[in-house]
Amino acid sequence: MLIQRMLLIGLAVCTLSIQAEVIEKNVKLPGGLGEGVIYTNTDTTQAGPGVIVVHEWWGLNDYARSRARQLAGLGYSAIAVDMYGTGKVAQHPDDAKAFMQAAFAESDTMNARFNAAKTLLSDLESVDAKKIYAIGYCFGGGVVLDQARQGNDLAGVASFHGMLGTDEPAQKDKVKARILVATGAADPYVPTEQVVAFVQEMTNAEAEFELLSFPGVLHSFTDVGATEKGKKFGMPAAYDENADKVSWAALLSMLKD
Repeated sequence: MLIQRMLLIGLAVCTLSIQAEVIEKNVKLPGGLGEGVIYTNTDTTQAGPGVIVVHEWWGLNDYARSRARQLAGLGYSAIAVDMYGTGKVAQHPDDAKAFMQAAFAESDTMNARFNAAKTLLSDLESVDAKKIYAIGYCFGGGVVLDQARQGNDLAGVASFHGMLGTDEPAQKDKVKARILVATGAADPYVPTEQVVAFVQEMTNAEAEFELLSFPGVLHSFTDVGATEKGKKFGMPAAYDENADKVSWAALLSMLKD
């Protein structure tokens, strides 16, 4: 009898796993601001956290999409947004740098894209509008941190190997979002002095933040393809399994809180 019950329970769990499905939907941002991809889970039965995912300087590529899809697989709704608004994906660092600089030169448009994605996500039945988070990688990490600095009404932001410097530091009582920063201590794009300045900035602003610094870890440590790209283009970038797992676990902890 006990064995039969265990088998029935096992079958029920398998059935639920089979029924759950991640749905991917390409969307247009309001106001002709560009495009994004929304990921939802058919097993989600009540409104919960929604996550905006902002790509690396390469553009909205498979990696950024995979992170949004991964979140949906865990039951969260997510939108991977094209912050370049052009659908362009760079294949060479020179092009990536040009795309990134052009985006930063039009900060108002970039802010509008972010908020358009936020609106689309908030309107989903599976999302609690009071629990919108934003995560970003490299370029995207800098983007989500700037949104927090500007006082965007977000539950939290997480920057993975993102830029920490800014010309407009956070002001006291303006930052509403909880902040998670994960950075490689050996990343020359985010030198020690930039990390120290960021900690001082957030301390002065009395923001709630957590900093994870991984000794010996280079740029793009969450991307499995970073090691190959680093070798190909002579960049200080490489995947680090431990830093990836620990930083991702910290993000999931923030979402659950």
